[in-house]
Amino acid sequence: MKFKSLLVKVLMALALVAPVAASAQAPVAQAATVKAVNKQVVVNYVSGYSVKAWKNYKVKLGAANDTGISFKHGTTLTVVGEVKYKKRTWYKIADNEWILASYTLSHKAWAKKAAAAKKAAAKAAKKDAAAKKVSKSKQNKQNKVVALAKSQVGKPYVWGATGPYSFDCSGLTSYVYSRSLGKYITRTTYTQVHQGKTVAVSTATLKKGDLLFWGSKSSPYHVGIYVGGGKFVHAATPSQGVIKQSLSYYFWPSTAKRLI
Repeated sequence: MKFKSLLVKVLMALALVAPVAASAQAPVAQAATVKAVNKQVVVNYVSGYSVKAWKNYKVKLGAANDTGISFKHGTTLTVVGEVKYKKRTWYKIADNEWILASYTLSHKAWAKKAAAAKKAAAKAAKKDAAAKKVSKSKQNKQNKVVALAKSQVGKPYVWGATGPYSFDCSGLTSYVYSRSLGKYITRTTYTQVHQGKTVAVSTATLKKGDLLFWGSKSSPYHVGIYVGGGKFVHAATPSQGVIKQSLSYYFWPSTAKRLI
């Protein structure tokens, strides 16, 4: 009787422990469920490129899972199924054809993006047109300065002269800018060098109309006008007068200023 009583107690104890052990077991993972949908999306990738369709969203992406089908950026697709698998949403396009939802946009979002792109393009075109207009205006001014500077070639050098029949170096530059553009640039090399924007003295960067200076960068002794093609016009010396000359490393400017 004692044995039977002991057996009953053991069986009752096991009955109490079993549910606890069962509840301690890890929950069974639920399989991803494909939800039936009916909606349209637009492929949003990179213009000129395509998004691939895969045979199965569960299989590792690669050659074995490649359908050989791809959809270009901007293509409208009808989605018939949707599933979330490993934190990524997939769209079913047809049997054995799946694409990642992250490569698509709703029609509303696509339209908003297209409108923003159109607005940005219009703004860029307007800015480009304005830049071209400014560039053309600058070129016209540069050409006026160059034309007047060249027309002075052959006139005599006279110290302190400001034209129109004779010049010294800074007298020539101030005369050309005043008469061609109505722009006052002061009278001497010492003051002209502090005007405008400093630019590199290089045939690759110099533009027509730039002032070239020789000597100290803060107190130069000579100035001329760059006329393009590696040449400049200046009132050189009493024996030479106003001449057009090529830039030379034997007589290379120390600095240049852009006034246009």
